[in-house]
Amino acid sequence: MAEPESKTPTADEVEDVEEIEEGDVASAGDIASQVMKNPQVLAALQEKLGSMVGAHSGYIQSLPKVVKRRLKALKKLQFDVIKLESEFYKEVHDLECKYASKYVSMFDKRKEILTGNTEPTDEECDWPSEDEKDDEDKISEDLKNKVKVEDKNEEKKDDSDTKGIPHFWLTIFKNVEMLSEMVQDHDEPILQHLQDIKVIFTETEPKGFTLEFHFASNEYFTDTVLTKHYTLRFEPDPEDSFSYEGPEIVKCQGCPINWVKGKNVTVKTIKKKQKHKGRGTTRTVTKTVTNDSFFNFFNPPAVPEDDAEMDEDLEALLAADFEIGHFIRDRIVPRAALYFTGEALDTDDYDDEENEEEGEEEDYDEDNDADYKPAEGEKPPECKQQ
Repeated sequence: MAEPESKTPTADEVEDVEEIEEGDVASAGDIASQVMKNPQVLAALQEKLGSMVGAHSGYIQSLPKVVKRRLKALKKLQFDVIKLESEFYKEVHDLECKYASKYVSMFDKRKEILTGNTEPTDEECDWPSEDEKDDEDKISEDLKNKVKVEDKNEEKKDDSDTKGIPHFWLTIFKNVEMLSEMVQDHDEPILQHLQDIKVIFTETEPKGFTLEFHFASNEYFTDTVLTKHYTLRFEPDPEDSFSYEGPEIVKCQGCPINWVKGKNVTVKTIKKKQKHKGRGTTRTVTKTVTNDSFFNFFNPPAVPEDDAEMDEDLEALLAADFEIGHFIRDRIVPRAALYFTGEALDTDDYDDEENEEEGEEEDYDEDNDADYKPAEGEKPPECKQQ
């Protein structure tokens, strides 16, 4: 029996088939696009993706029971390591308390110099600066003697009423970005009276530290010392032990400021006009509202006893406050002179640049670098053919 002849499709028929297939694909794309515009579909998709974030790959769950048992032993050992680590940090704090007393005399001397109560001796000033070192390289011995004579004449001219180092702490606050963001224009005249910042460590439980801001007599408030106390927790969080990374600030407490009448920069008075709906008369209402100021630092938000009651805004405010307190304790107070001159800031900037360079090295391609020159004896890279 003869097989039926297979009919070869004509060019027109092939074109028709292709057009139908392309139309189907386009139609499917339109449907997908419309589906993705549906807010209910997007919400369901986001919820699904959200539930997958942080989810285990399933490998741990698939392990044999005997292996899971060993993992429990490792976790218990890990917890013991963390407990020992917390004891280490407690001893570090005790060591800080011990050495704090050794720093007192040096920091008191610093205060005496910057407030002008003490004039440093020539021996105490015997510390070369970079400018002086450059000058010494450029001038001869004869010129040195001439400069010394001129310096003596300048000293006589400079015997003015300038005492100590004016605006020492205010300059530091303005140099450090984290602190300068807090300082408003109306804060600066007050901070000009700031004479010293001290760190007082608490040895007894609960351990912590207090920042003391010492002010000269001024027209803004009657206090001579404003304080901010931070409470530290050295033990790991019972509900999340494995996230432990050392002691953390868990609470802070400021102090009241006894403002002179009309000088409180943390509040401002605003006036609003209100119009009566019926009679059409207007009245002026005076209202006192909070004002941006560095001195709000001494009135931090209260930490709720239950963490569940803390919203994201409050958590962010407290985290920023804790970071500032820690930075003042660890960096500003011990290295105040270097933050005044900006040398400590230069060090911070170099650290950032090194990190950036490390990240950029991976993307470097010498083939595409027009300025790249191979070392002597090294063949230049061959041009790649596409």
